[in-house]
Amino acid sequence: MRFVKANGIDVAYDSFGNDEDLPILLIAGLGTQRIRWTAQFCQALAGRGYRAIRFDNRDAGGSTHFPQYAKPDFGALAAALGSGQRPDVPYTLYDMASDAIGLLDGLAIDRAHVVGRSMGGMIAQIMASEHPERILSLTSIMSTTGNPALAQAEPDVMAMMMRPVPDPALDEAGFLAHSLAFARRIAGKHPFDEVAHGLLVLEEVRRAYDPGGSGRQIAAMAVAGERRSRLATVTAPTLVIHGTDDPLISPAGGLDTAASIPNADLLLIDGMGHDLPPALYGQVIEAIDRTARRASEN
Repeated sequence: MRFVKANGIDVAYDSFGNDEDLPILLIAGLGTQRIRWTAQFCQALAGRGYRAIRFDNRDAGGSTHFPQYAKPDFGALAAALGSGQRPDVPYTLYDMASDAIGLLDGLAIDRAHVVGRSMGGMIAQIMASEHPERILSLTSIMSTTGNPALAQAEPDVMAMMMRPVPDPALDEAGFLAHSLAFARRIAGKHPFDEVAHGLLVLEEVRRAYDPGGSGRQIAAMAVAGERRSRLATVTAPTLVIHGTDDPLISPAGGLDTAASIPNADLLLIDGMGHDLPPALYGQVIEAIDRTARRASEN
């Protein structure tokens, strides 16, 4: 694990492949760490001639956390947004996008292919709309536009997200059971490797467990607003990937993203949920590579 000073914080990152190869920046989702982009996935990208760079968003993993800010009051946050007010939050998705641009600066990378999943897809979208000169191509996976008219998460999934989570320091077994139940629910129809996912979750806990950080990231998404008008200005070759069985971010989110970005390609994967299982690595990496090659042809 290495660090770069970026946008006033420390950003933890690592990379796969040769430093001289075209960079692909991989952006993680809500409350998760860079290791959700598994070594197997990153090595496969490196095998296609890319430098795969994964990093921890702020308030996750080894990057800077903001414990001086309390976990947001989501009721108050929703009430403020509902009345047209802008809540006072520590940061927004736009700050997180600036972190990623700062990481590229720190690595002396002028332009990169950018791939984000879930919240990371939102950050990647902002990078492509606000910093077009830095983006070679955009891949947005299982993400959305912030359009409030779209379907929300399935009710039972939302209930699981709001349920109190056992503290892993006091009840590791309970924490693991909760995490696996949620992951299994959103995984879709492809095989779910419970053992591998459990090991990944426990590795994240050992690296940094910060439920307050996840709350602050949720607030960052809530106040960022919708992005459709900004996405209409994106000029980078774009790929939107979404699962047909995603119960957390409806496939409508992927359709809306693709419709909002000029000339975007849409890949709907049958049976895929809010997860990226190894069985789909080949198909997803092939599509990312194809999009990246579109950029080199422009």
